[in-house]
Amino acid sequence: SLFMTTNTLLVLMIQSSFWILNSRPSALKSPVSDTIFTQLTRTSTTYLKGLSTPLSTIFIMLVMINLMGLIPYMFSTSSHLVFTLSLGFPIWLSLIISSFAHSPKKTVAHFLPDGAPDWLNPFLVLIETTSVFVRPLTLSFRLAANMSAGHIVLSLMGIYCAAAWFSSITSTIFLISAALGYILFEVA
Repeated sequence: SLFMTTNTLLVLMIQSSFWILNSRPSALKSPVSDTIFTQLTRTSTTYLKGLSTPLSTIFIMLVMINLMGLIPYMFSTSSHLVFTLSLGFPIWLSLIISSFAHSPKKTVAHFLPDGAPDWLNPFLVLIETTSVFVRPLTLSFRLAANMSAGHIVLSLMGIYCAAAWFSSITSTIFLISAALGYILFEVA
């Protein structure tokens, strides 16, 4: 669709300007990416040596896509379930496979909570296994639903502000200030 193509081209244009030496976007990106990279290396990604760089890149890409989704009357790419599933599922699957490859006993031990009664253990393992395997689907649905809800509210507020333009001045001021407050809330 046109919206996804526009978002993809904007992300590629912004990202390509980061590769030019001594440019303003690269000077802005450096502290941001260094902070993200530092936060990722503090977590348990020390066992996965090459994971910090792709995750920080994906994080910056997601931030840019979500900020471009705040443009009025522009449908956000991250509101599509296809986008969230195609981005989240491979990352989730790679982490599950790498945890099984690194320490299979610890990974399987996470399926059974500590201190559970023996008669309840088979059911808890089934529930935890189902929970782990359903997680990327539920998180993808949540992200798409939250992004869609935010855009629906922004669109409705824009429609109400346009309709209020022809009514009294007090309702116009109130609705425009409410819309600006909501936009500031979404950006922050």
